[in-house]
Amino acid sequence: MPEETTKVAAPIVPSFTLDASHPMAKHMNDIATPPQAGDVIEGTIIELVRGRLYVDLPPFGTGIIYGREYLNAADVLRKANPGDTITAKVVDPAGLDGYIELSLKEARQAAIWGEAEQAILSQTTYTLTVEEANKGGLILAWQGIKGFLPASQLSKEHYPRVPEGDKDKIFGELLKLQGTQLAVRIITADPKEGKLIFSERTDAEESEKTNLIDKYQVGDTVEGEVTGAVDFGVFVKLEQGLEGLVHISELDWGLVEDPRTMYTVGDRVQVKVIEIKDGKVSLSIKALKENPWKTASEQYKKGQEVTGVVIKYNKHGALASIEEGVAGLVHISEFATPQDLRDTLELGKTYPFTITLFEPKDQRMTLTYMGVKKGAAKK
Repeated sequence: MPEETTKVAAPIVPSFTLDASHPMAKHMNDIATPPQAGDVIEGTIIELVRGRLYVDLPPFGTGIIYGREYLNAADVLRKANPGDTITAKVVDPAGLDGYIELSLKEARQAAIWGEAEQAILSQTTYTLTVEEANKGGLILAWQGIKGFLPASQLSKEHYPRVPEGDKDKIFGELLKLQGTQLAVRIITADPKEGKLIFSERTDAEESEKTNLIDKYQVGDTVEGEVTGAVDFGVFVKLEQGLEGLVHISELDWGLVEDPRTMYTVGDRVQVKVIEIKDGKVSLSIKALKENPWKTASEQYKKGQEVTGVVIKYNKHGALASIEEGVAGLVHISEFATPQDLRDTLELGKTYPFTITLFEPKDQRMTLTYMGVKKGAAKK
């Protein structure tokens, strides 16, 4: 004998209108609105049979979960029993055979996005593992949904301290966070676009930092404490909760190769605020020292013969210092090859030069080597 199943009646939803003068018109607002596609509703399981689940949805009739939606929710439905209450999302209010077609999977997704919106309001913090990194930030998963944590929303502890916004270097720093756990908040949740954005910064942290920054102005001189020295500069704590960067170019008028050889954590330094922008404070140490180019303008001029010490090579040639903090470029075009330049002008040695360009206001100077070029001598 084939298995007998209960035939569940399809929903019948009356449709009518009443004149405003009708005695029942005032009660119309008390009548529930029929569910529409996308609504999330609750119902009681009536029966589960042959890959179909029927749900009682009074006063609107009966809902059904079947086909792909049934397969998608199979793990959950195996544990379901008649009389259980479930939450589902309306896929089609006039679906198969007149039943209200439902989806458990979509209801779960809707519930998750609803929880995300509540998390934004309550500023709930979650501890999540960083799954991936890209040049703009980190990828984390919450409730099965992948979200994005922009680098700008990282805390001070994890923010990539990279000079001049070098994207490759930022990426390298962000990669180090893969596999680590971060305490984050949801700050944007857009279910239509599937957009979930996190922040590691707290509102209190943001508000505190803004209030602290407001106390400073460009031109202020402050004493601070070195909190870190990296290849591109030195970080200085101005006060608890506020840190600024002294870029390598602002450490000294002379050439600085490695800031770590000049400062260590805990050093007390005088700094000058030179820029406040986008919540960042830029500082300078050299701005508090006498600019050697000012005195140089009184001592040197174009065409003058000087001696200088070669202090650095770059792609344009060699830099030679004629006094502390005042250096000029010996252009590579004066030599047959880059190697000829290096063979002729050795680092740390003193040579004769002539000043061919001198613009002290712009701190620009070029030099011509007056000695014998080794490459030329070989020829």
